[in-house]
Amino acid sequence: MIAPEEFELLRRHMLAEISAGALHVSGVIGKPAFDQRVMTAMAKVPRHEFVPIELQAYAYANIPLPIGFDKTVSQPFIVALMTDLLEIGAGDAVLEIGTGLGYHAAILAQLADKVYSVEIIDELARQAKLRLERHGCNNVELKIANGYHGWAEHAPFDKIVMAAAPDLIPAPLLQQLKAGGKMVAPAGLSDAQQLMLVEKDAGGRVRMREILPVRFSQLEEPEPG
Repeated sequence: MIAPEEFELLRRHMLAEISAGALHVSGVIGKPAFDQRVMTAMAKVPRHEFVPIELQAYAYANIPLPIGFDKTVSQPFIVALMTDLLEIGAGDAVLEIGTGLGYHAAILAQLADKVYSVEIIDELARQAKLRLERHGCNNVELKIANGYHGWAEHAPFDKIVMAAAPDLIPAPLLQQLKAGGKMVAPAGLSDAQQLMLVEKDAGGRVRMREILPVRFSQLEEPEPG
């Protein structure tokens, strides 16, 4: 059993690794450090409470961890990078595709007004709901569905983030992004994915920029019909 103070030390080490990673990609993101609000959220959310119990000892390592069903929770640096790129405002509504066990949703909940998160696997969604409730993330709403279609009922969204990679960014998600909004998503074939920053200007025109190579599980695309 790991003591709370040990988790605290490990979390501080994780934050130092994230800061070093931010400096490493400073040429791409145009600044030497992530926003302080993002780092505060990363410091506040206990990652060990959002991974399987047998992996808690590894929760603050800067690596993805398996959560079952051939899914993973992303490495902390990637979570921080994606969150920082979104530039979430306190009044924003954020759509997350791929809840997993709820770790990234818990980070987003610290920054946004409302988080809508879609998970295709029932068991992961149920576990995420319990974990998010346990940590007081009352501004997160979950839905069990294929994230390819987004969540039209609550659109448009100020920000959208994807934790699963389509070959191409799904049209429904581009449509559900508000003018002036941002989306961060991995995209591409499984061996050639890029983390993309998608921006929609006030006139509705979309611009995409590659940030860095990544490796995410594939987004399940709907059957043609």
